Parts: sequence; structure tokens; C-alpha cells
Amino acid sequence: MTPAATGAGSDHGQERPGRLPAGARVVVKVGSSSLTRADGGLDLNRIDILAGLIAGMRSRGHDVVLVSSGAVASGLVPLGLSRRPDELSLLQAAASVGQGRLAARWETAMSAYGLVTAQVLLTAHDVAIRSHYRTVRATFDSLLSLGAVPIINENDAVATSEFSLGDNDRLAALVAHLVTADVLVLLTDVDGLWTARPGTPGATPIRHVRSSADLEGVSVSGRGSFVGTGGMTTKLQAATIACASGTTTLIARADDAAALLGQEQVPADLGTWFEPTGPHRPSRRLWMAHASQPEGRVLIDAGAARALTVGKKSLLLPGLTGLDGDFESGSVVDVVGPEGVLARGICRYAAAELREVLAAQAEGAPAPDHVAPVIHRDDLAELPRIAGV
Repeated sequence: MTPAATGAGSDHGQERPGRLPAGARVVVKVGSSSLTRADGGLDLNRIDILAGLIAGMRSRGHDVVLVSSGAVASGLVPLGLSRRPDELSLLQAAASVGQGRLAARWETAMSAYGLVTAQVLLTAHDVAIRSHYRTVRATFDSLLSLGAVPIINENDAVATSEFSLGDNDRLAALVAHLVTADVLVLLTDVDGLWTARPGTPGATPIRHVRSSADLEGVSVSGRGSFVGTGGMTTKLQAATIACASGTTTLIARADDAAALLGQEQVPADLGTWFEPTGPHRPSRRLWMAHASQPEGRVLIDAGAARALTVGKKSLLLPGLTGLDGDFESGSVVDVVGPEGVLARGICRYAAAELREVLAAQAEGAPAPDHVAPVIHRDDLAELPRIAGV
């Protein structure tokens, strides 16, 4: 662990930014554990506070998108459930009851400040299918240009365990890219990222992360609260996705939201500030990397892995060592090197064609190197390495 990562006053000459960029577009995600009371009901006071903060940000020139968990939690008490159920049908029932209650509460709270809200429920299909992804992006652009505050959640009432976005931290990172956000704020019940689980002997908060090197030795584990699905692992994954796409990320405690979002100045002793590690990425590459559903895997050797990650080259047939799945030409596939999955891209060959090449190689014939690439560089998205997970 580097001294800069501990936030103990040493940042090697590079201080954590002290304010939100002027006119920044901000995505705020708040988790179920931060929106519910001890008895599982909605914390109406917290919703009112956040609505006021969002109104203040709007008045200072910020576009704001809210990703709000809490649909399932909102439906627990009316249905007489004491905790988040494990059975999918019961989860969907709770979400069906709770989503309307949650949206109504946000609308009431926002309208008190003269804000217009727009409920947007997304499914994995909306981000995994390219044409749907473009449509959702256009919808967000229109809503923000008209001054509305989009309130986003996954449509848990119809999501299945096999085809789900998984958690709202990841959803928030994808939304941040969809709206080309400058800052993603993940509000939770923990004061940012720590070197180990808070309460562990020797654990200290990390206030400023400039690169994955600052996360060496960090250990995050465990799931979230009894009403949520996430934990610090999912937040670190979301921060990695967002930062790789050019979006600054702040993980902070919801109790500190007023101090962090109620003014332009951002206190340096609250939350964890993640610097972007790459530029804003074209939506096509972001879609391939984090929203598409791969239909198979292509396995490559160490030389091809270096060519892709270091040389920034296309994937050619001679680097292929194996494949999994039965996919057609034009399918999205994972690219797996000796050290694991390193990229995702659109394959220009069907699985049957690639198996013919591999069979020929096994008989001693060299792989052709003068034909079309397996995956062209323009159709390839490298996957960021998530440190600390």
C-alpha cells in the first residue's frame, strides 16, 4: 500500500481535487441500505435531503442523474416480508409493489423544489442489445436537455437471475457513460474505500486513488446489507469501469452527502476520490466491454495477448489456441489470454470456421496470416483490471 492511498496526508505532490468541476454532469447512485430505516421501510427524511441537494446542484449548473436502489426494499413491509427474499419470484413481487412507491416518493420530494422527474427502468436487454443501447442514450440526452432529473433503476420486476444487470453500482457506471458524466458519486453506508473492512485492526481509509497502483494490498470482500445486493467489491468494480471511461468517481457515505454535494467544495477528508484512468470512450467500445453479452470465448497465446494489450494490434488467426461456445460471425466474444480475460470484441468468424483452422493447425498446417483478423482492433475493447478484488 502506498502512502498516497492511505490518505494520511501524503499525496506525493498531487493533491486530491477540492471541488466538482464547474458545470459538471453528475450521476448520483444511492443504495438500498442508505434509503431504508432499521425496520426496512423507506427513509423519507433521507430522500427529502437528497432531493434538496440535487435541486441545489441543478441551481449551480449541474445536470444530475439519479440511480436509486430501493424498489425491493420498498415492497418488503407492505408484503409482510422481514428481509430481502432469495426466491426470484418473491424478489420480483417485492419490486413490483415497491417500485411505484419509490418513484412516487422521489417525485413528491423533487417537485417540492420545482424539479421534474422522469422514471427510467432498464433491463439487461436495454444495454446488451446495441440498438436498444443507442435508444436509451438518446432518451437520456433528451431528458437532460429538457431539464428533467432522470431517476434510474433496474426493472427488477422482470429481470431474471440469468439475464440481469446484477447490481445498481454497475448500472450507475454504465449510465455515467451513457450520459457522458464528468463525475459518478456512489453513496453507501461506509465512508469510502478502506485498506480492509472497516473495524479490521489496522484498516485505514483511502482518500485519493490515482491509478490501480494505489490499490495494491487493498482487500474488499463481503456483500452489502440485508436489503441490498452490493458491497464495496461492486463499488470498486463500478469505479474501475467509470474511471476507465473518463469519469471521476467518488465513493462516500450517504450521511456525508450534504457536505459533499451541498457546495462546490468537496472536503478532502470524506469519501474516496478516484481519478479517471482513461479518456471518455466511444459508446461502442463501452458497450462491448461492459454491456454486451458474450456468446463465446476465444483463447489466445501469450504473444497474441501482448500484441493486443501492448501493441494495440488486431487479433490474427496464428495467435488462436482454442475457443468455447457455438457462435456466428459478428458475435461478441471474450478474449482469454494465459492470465485470464483481457478483452471483448466482435468476432469476424463463426466458431465452426475457427475450429477448422485449429484442426488444421493440430495436423501441422500453419494458421493463415493473410486473411481477415479474428477480431479487428476497431472491434475490440480491452477490459480494465480491477485491483483489490
